[in-house]
Amino acid sequence: MTENWIILGATSSMAKAFARAVAEDGARVFLAGRDMADLEASATDCMLRGADAAEAVAFDARQQSGFAAIVNRVAKEEGMINVAVFVGSMPPQDAIDADPSLIEGVVMDSYTGPAAFLQTIAPEMENRGGGSVIGVGSVAGDRGRIGNYVYGSAKAGFHTYLSGLRNRLTRSGGHVVTVKPGFVDSAMTWGIEGMFLVAPPEKVAADLLKAVEKKKNVIYTPFFWAIIMGIITRIPERIFKKMSV
Repeated sequence: MTENWIILGATSSMAKAFARAVAEDGARVFLAGRDMADLEASATDCMLRGADAAEAVAFDARQQSGFAAIVNRVAKEEGMINVAVFVGSMPPQDAIDADPSLIEGVVMDSYTGPAAFLQTIAPEMENRGGGSVIGVGSVAGDRGRIGNYVYGSAKAGFHTYLSGLRNRLTRSGGHVVTVKPGFVDSAMTWGIEGMFLVAPPEKVAADLLKAVEKKKNVIYTPFFWAIIMGIITRIPERIFKKMSV
């Protein structure tokens, strides 16, 4: 039976790479985001790659009133419902320092909006007895760093939410994968100084599919970020607070 994949934040480079991958597996793809022209172009590309169907749907993490319409649309289709969350925003920390009102948007995009959508669709997934959620967080959520601690705190909250959702959906046959990417070649990271070991989106997409297949709970991508963050999280606070990592 055909799998349904709802891809939130489908205009990002990671999401597009993932959409191409599941399309080639014959999935039914719902590309959700704000730029409808971009989404329509991606839907056409997915169909050419072998998707059973591909559809652009309007989604804004800051407009929860629109979530039910997406859930109701996908509920009309047979097969398991899967969701991949690529939503997030990361203004420069100095911009947030100058204008704290930006915090609300970061938290809504990176945590509360996606969480509210997943809460909305979870009952439908439970009713079908399965399905997967891929929640893309960030290594930034593992420890508050001076350069992006607002974004990191939002992703840390999202990580904790995904852990609880995993506990819930497991009881009905579903599964949740928490993904912590390092630096990925995407619009969010373009122009940021100090970037290293930048991964191509296609590599990340392959890691996500593998994680779903193997029912991994938490993954770092690329894998070596698990080692890097293992070191960073073990630095004593009295030392860490003086560092500029």
